[in-house]
Amino acid sequence: MDRDGVNNVRAAARRSKEDKKVLKKQLKASHTLLKHEGVNTSPHPSRSLVVANGGLGNAVSREDLSAALKQFGDLESLLMPPQKPYAFATYRSEDGARKAHAQLNGQKLESGGNAVTLYLSYVDSVKNEGEASVRFPEGLTLLEDFVSPEEEALLLAAVDWSISTEAQKALKHRKVKHYGFEFRYDNNNVDKDKPLPAGLPQECLAVLQRCLQDGLISVLPDQLTVNQYEAGQGIPPHVDTHSAFEDTILSLSLGAKAVMEFRHPDGRAVPVVLPERSLLVMKGESRYLWTHGITPRKFDLVPACEPRSAAPEPDVSSHSGLTLSKRGTRTSFTFRKIRHQPCCCAFPSACDSQGGNASCRPSPPSLPCCRGDAARLEEEYVHRVYDAIAAHFSSTRHTPWPRVCRFLSSLPPGSVLADVGCGNGKYLGVNPQLVTVGCDRSGALVQICADRGFHAFVSDALSVPLRTASCDACISIAVIHHFSTQERRLAAVRELVRLLKPGGLALIYVWAYEQEYNKQKSKYLKDHSKQHNGEKSTGVPEESREPHAEPNVLTSSRLESKHCGDLKDEGKLSVHTNRTAFNSQDLLVPWHLKGRKTQGDEESSCRFSSRGEPSPGSDSSTSSDSRTSPDSKPSPTADANQVPGGSAAPVFHRYYHVFQQGELEELCCGVNGVRVQTSYHDQGNWCVVLQKE
Repeated sequence: MDRDGVNNVRAAARRSKEDKKVLKKQLKASHTLLKHEGVNTSPHPSRSLVVANGGLGNAVSREDLSAALKQFGDLESLLMPPQKPYAFATYRSEDGARKAHAQLNGQKLESGGNAVTLYLSYVDSVKNEGEASVRFPEGLTLLEDFVSPEEEALLLAAVDWSISTEAQKALKHRKVKHYGFEFRYDNNNVDKDKPLPAGLPQECLAVLQRCLQDGLISVLPDQLTVNQYEAGQGIPPHVDTHSAFEDTILSLSLGAKAVMEFRHPDGRAVPVVLPERSLLVMKGESRYLWTHGITPRKFDLVPACEPRSAAPEPDVSSHSGLTLSKRGTRTSFTFRKIRHQPCCCAFPSACDSQGGNASCRPSPPSLPCCRGDAARLEEEYVHRVYDAIAAHFSSTRHTPWPRVCRFLSSLPPGSVLADVGCGNGKYLGVNPQLVTVGCDRSGALVQICADRGFHAFVSDALSVPLRTASCDACISIAVIHHFSTQERRLAAVRELVRLLKPGGLALIYVWAYEQEYNKQKSKYLKDHSKQHNGEKSTGVPEESREPHAEPNVLTSSRLESKHCGDLKDEGKLSVHTNRTAFNSQDLLVPWHLKGRKTQGDEESSCRFSSRGEPSPGSDSSTSSDSRTSPDSKPSPTADANQVPGGSAAPVFHRYYHVFQQGELEELCCGVNGVRVQTSYHDQGNWCVVLQKE
C-alpha cells in the first residue's frame, strides 16, 4: 500500500474513533435528558430533534442556534424552554433533521462569547406547553418609542456624571442622581422643606408637556431620579414610598432595554420588557401595591418577536419564541410629584401613611458594602445561631428531601461525596454505598454529626480543606443563600467545583423568591393557609413547619416599612413575615426557639426586641423554624420575648438572599469549567445539577 493509502486508512480510523466518542456523549446526553427532564429520545429519524447544550440555560441565543440549524433545511419551529440547557427543533422535512443530526452532533457553537458542544437526538414529538396569558398589573401602561432617538440623545447628554454633587450617589449597584428633591436612602423619603438648588433639566420639559397633553399626568412632576445601570446591575423589588410621592410615576428607559418584574403580595409575577426609549406609567394598584425591580444579570429572556405597541389593557403572553437579550448601559429617568399630605390610598396594608409611625420602629442591619461588612453580617446573622440552638435546629431536621435522595442514590457505589454545609448530617447516611464526608461552619452541629457516627469537620464553605478534584460529587443544600454578596455566593460555587473530579456532579439548593411556581404554591405558603383555616399541617415536611400562631414581633410591618423610594439595597434589611410571599431578595427571617434558655442566650443581641408585647403564641414550646428551605440555618440575633407564664422565648433572625428564577443558573455560569446539567424548582427552592467538564 502506498503512502497516500496508509494516510487515508489512518484518517478513517481517527474519524471512526471520533465518531464513537461523539456517539457515546450523545447517548449520555439522551440518558441525562430522560433522567432529569423526562425527555424521551427516539432511535428512529423524525422531523424533530432535541438539542442538548443548546438551550437558554447555557447562554445560547435563539439567533445563534437558529442560524446553525437552518444550514440544513427549513425550520418549522424552534422551542427554547426558559432556563433549560436544551432546545427542540422541528424541520419541515425529515431530510433536514437527518442532515443536522449527522453534521451538528459533537460540533461546537459560539454564542455570546461562550462555546458549547451540541448533541442532537431525535424525538417523536414536541409539546409546546405554553402558560396562560398574564395581564399587566392594574394601572400599568407601557408606551414604546415615546421619545425619538434625537430626544434620547439630548436627555442623556443633560446628565453630567462627571460633576459630583450631594444629589449624586455612587451606589453599590448603580449610579444615581437627583433633581428637584433628593431622595434620602437613610429614611426612604425626601426632605420636602429642602428643595435642591437646580430644578429638573430643561431638556425634560418637552417630554413632560407631552405627557400632560396626552393625559398621562394631571400635574407636572417636581422630582427626578436618574439611575444608570451597567450590564449586570439591577435594583431589588420595592414600592416607591407612599408618603413621599403622589400617585402617578413615570419611568423613561434610555440607552438599552431591560426586563422589570412586577410582583403582587400574593406571589403573582409579571415580567415586563422595557424597550429603549419606552415610557412606563404606574398608577393605582401597580404603583401602590405591586413591587417592581430589575434582577442583576447580563442577559434577559425576552420574546423573539415583541409587539410594537401596548394596548390599554395588555396581556403578557408566554412565548415559545424566547431568546437572550444582552444588556447594555441603561439610564432611567423616573419622574414623580412630591406629596405634601398623608397618603389616603386604597391599599392601607401597604401604605406607610396608614400604617403607624415608622420612626418608632427599631432599626435592622444594612446590607454589606465591603468584604468585612459581609463577613460580620454573616457571623452575627448566620453563624452564631448554630452553637446557640444546634440541638433545636437538629430536632427539626430529620427527613431528607426526596429529590436530594434521588440524586444521592444515582451516584455509583464507591463514589466520594462531600456535603458542604452538612448541618446535622442527615444526608450523609442516605446512600451507604458512598464514601461520605461533611463539613459545617457550626462546631455544635458537627459534634451532632460525630455523635451519629458520621465523618464531619468544621469548615467555612468558601475554603474547604480538601484536595482539589478529590470528590465524585458534592451537595450544597440551603447554604449559598446565606452569603450576603454576589461575590461570596460565586466563590461558594467555585469552591464546590474545585472539589469535583472532571465529570463530577454538584447539587445545589437555594431558597426561591418565587414561592408560587407553575400555578402551584409551595408548602411554605400552603401551610400558612391551612393554619388560618384551622387545619393541621400533618402533610407538611418538618423542614417547612412553623408555630401555628403568626408572630406579632419583628415582622416587616412592625420593624420597617416595606417600601422605599428607589431601592431596598442601600437601606435596612427588612424582617420577613413568616409564611407570606417575599417582598425583597435580601431579608431577615425569624426563627422561634423553644421556650427555654439555650447556650449562647446570654450573649445574644436584643437590638430587635419588643419587650412587653403579647406572646407570639399561646404555647411557645411548639415554636420552631418557620421557613421553607430544606435545611437553611437561622441567624443568631435573638430577642427574649415574654410569653404567658413569664418564660423567655428567644427569636433569632437569619440573613437570606432568596434567589429569583434564573439567578442560580446565571451564578453558576460565572464559574469556568462547569456546565448546568439540569435545573428545577422543588417546593419553594431553586435547584441545579452542575457537571465539571
